[in-house]
Amino acid sequence: MLDIRSLSVDFGRKVLFIDVTLMLLPNNRYGVVGANGTGKSTFLKVLAGEEMPNEGSVEKPKNVSIGILKQDHFSYENESVMDVVIQGNSILWNALKEKKTLLEQTHFNEEEGYRLAELEEIIMHQEGYEVDSITEKLLIGLGIEKKYHRGPLKALSGGYKLRVLLAQVLFQKPDIMLLDEPTNHLDIVSIDWLENFLTNEFKGLLVFISHDRGFLNNLATHILDIDYGAITEYVGNYQAFSREKEEVLLRKEQELSHKEKQIETMKRFVDRFRASATKSRQAQSRLKMIERIELPDIANSSAIRPYFNFTIQKPSGKSVLSVEKINKKFADRALLKNISFSLNRGEKCAIIGPNGIGKSTLLKILLSQVSIDQGQYTWSDGVTIGYFAQDYRSTMPGDETLLQWMENHIKATSQEIRSILGQVLFRGKDVEKKIVNLSGGESARLMLASIILQKNNVLVLDEPTNHLDLESIDALQVALHKFPGTVLFVSHNRFFIDHIATRVLALTEHHGAINYLGNYHDYLEQYGKDYLSRN
Repeated sequence: MLDIRSLSVDFGRKVLFIDVTLMLLPNNRYGVVGANGTGKSTFLKVLAGEEMPNEGSVEKPKNVSIGILKQDHFSYENESVMDVVIQGNSILWNALKEKKTLLEQTHFNEEEGYRLAELEEIIMHQEGYEVDSITEKLLIGLGIEKKYHRGPLKALSGGYKLRVLLAQVLFQKPDIMLLDEPTNHLDIVSIDWLENFLTNEFKGLLVFISHDRGFLNNLATHILDIDYGAITEYVGNYQAFSREKEEVLLRKEQELSHKEKQIETMKRFVDRFRASATKSRQAQSRLKMIERIELPDIANSSAIRPYFNFTIQKPSGKSVLSVEKINKKFADRALLKNISFSLNRGEKCAIIGPNGIGKSTLLKILLSQVSIDQGQYTWSDGVTIGYFAQDYRSTMPGDETLLQWMENHIKATSQEIRSILGQVLFRGKDVEKKIVNLSGGESARLMLASIILQKNNVLVLDEPTNHLDLESIDALQVALHKFPGTVLFVSHNRFFIDHIATRVLALTEHHGAINYLGNYHDYLEQYGKDYLSRN
């Protein structure tokens, strides 16, 4: 249980939330939502005791443990992956280390013998004799192959290192678990596994931040909405929260409209009969009634949705792309095997598969950025391509302002550029921001703005929802659904895929590519949840 009392946090003039009082209860799973910059991560750090609020307190019962997802994998680089996970349980880890030290001695005295017995008792109560199987289950569930488990953490890429840190906090089994964007760097299979683990195996209090609507819908029992300088609790998942929040706002707007009409009617009566000998008393009475009317407070929400509108300069032909038996190896590993498919105008194809299976590589091959070993691909005449790369920030010079970058990068008038930047929430002096100072969500919106201005008839998008908040993801989803051209995209966001894709290309390790004509929901109906199993 977490007892949050009169909590207020601000950074100078920027107020995140004021006078927040909540009681977070065991066994509940609270999804924290809000626009970028509203203080979601700060809220979790305050709950963990890593940051202090300006006012108020967070109380928890004694002997209740808190686990928070760390981001500091650099401090574990030379340690084995399994050891990093086990360190989530400090009691077990310290007992195992001390036992190892004692057993390395040639002789030990009676006191050390008693201590060894005590350590065996601690290890047994902490499930230390099952530690290998428990750790292996967590790591494999999060998509880390067994061959890496006993090797050093530094052998893994950055995204996989963060998965190990996620396994560490899961292994800890805290009473209260705090997770900030746990699905980042996870593929669809691992997200599904984590969802099931947190639903069925974790029995404590969970507070988590996510921009994955499907993850929020399937996992959350409650939503904590950071908006209007407050944190409001809603019962139910994200879908129920969205519906209730819209209904509350609609009721307030209707009440405001009704009362404003009442006031206007009474004001007209007062103005007309104020000086009347027979009706002046009635006019004064209505004047007092106007003063007593309380108008509902409808503050401006911090959740502002950008507007993406992808248009085309000239349509492509009916046939857009033909891919025949593409093969690609890196060293001794066959990454892509006999990949064949075709795209027609207007189709929206989602490429899915586990991390490392070759999704981004396939896109780069089709854009002539990576060579192929065998096979061929052909883009039809008239095709023009807009590309959102997963590492798009590397193409943006940090010392330029976003307006300078757009003017140097895109053929458009200054007025057109400023108009599009305004649509994606860069307004006024925002356009003078240096790119190096942009957040992940801001830089993604800037890249999407540049693609809008290019007016290409084919969009190739590699993880476009990374770093975007829920409002921006929703806006992008609507825009791609309406886009009259062709879309080829990679994503691990199930809700996003399901509402855009008209077909699915699934890359698997043992079965090659599965080419399914239909949306993602229908695909799952046919192939089931283990459709990307690597076993």
